[in-house]
Amino acid sequence: MDFLDLAGKSVLVMGAANRKSVAFHVGKLLSDFGADVLYSVRSEQRRESLRKLVGDAPIYVCDVEHQEEIDRLAESVAKDRSQIQGIVHSIAFADYSAGWLPFHETPRSAFLQAVDISCFSLIATCNAFREILDPATGSVVTISISTTRMAAENYGYMAPVKAALDSSICFLAKSFSGFSKVRFNAVCPGLLKTSASAGIPGYVDSYLFAEQATLRKQAVQTAEVANSVAFLLSPRSSGINCQGLVIDAGMETNYFDEQIVKTAVDKGV
Repeated sequence: MDFLDLAGKSVLVMGAANRKSVAFHVGKLLSDFGADVLYSVRSEQRRESLRKLVGDAPIYVCDVEHQEEIDRLAESVAKDRSQIQGIVHSIAFADYSAGWLPFHETPRSAFLQAVDISCFSLIATCNAFREILDPATGSVVTISISTTRMAAENYGYMAPVKAALDSSICFLAKSFSGFSKVRFNAVCPGLLKTSASAGIPGYVDSYLFAEQATLRKQAVQTAEVANSVAFLLSPRSSGINCQGLVIDAGMETNYFDEQIVKTAVDKGV
């Protein structure tokens, strides 16, 4: 039985980089369910590397910093598919070339670029695809983070950017509701082992701490995030809209775990 009812449905997955990326895991899972998966990547180089992983699946090139490329992506997909069931937006970027700075010293240009790529690209993409997203059961899922209220110093300004992304799904859902039933949700994972996260200063230490803070003492797996994305794309999640689904293995409830507290006390923290 095809419980998720995704077989034969066309879904655009944006942001697949390599085997470790959330977008790649999502695309593979959707393919396993029989979905028709289309990919969008930033550059020709990314397309060449992804081709080795996804075989004959359609791969489009779109640098979301440029509106004309987003428009061209929508036009290209519309030529190949009369309708798509969903969009997976797994795109984020932050320029840390200025070094590890306190938040109040965040460079204006870096912050605005991060908002443009990580948040506004979702809005621009949805607008460009509004004519071919299934108006009855269409679903858009973006990838956020488990909390934007925890001021992790090494994450810099990306949490406020993700907060803008979280808010945007609500406003997109409201505006699309004027002419469709397309749903907008976010999957919000805890710390993951991805190539993108490897570029965050001090990430490994944060990852190991987060793993101990989960109730199961095991970090969230990328495949678990992909499972949640697939569910939100599916008509089986039809009652879920404007939500952020947190996938953190209970971390947010476990900061006062006895073992963690004892370790901190023993170290004199």
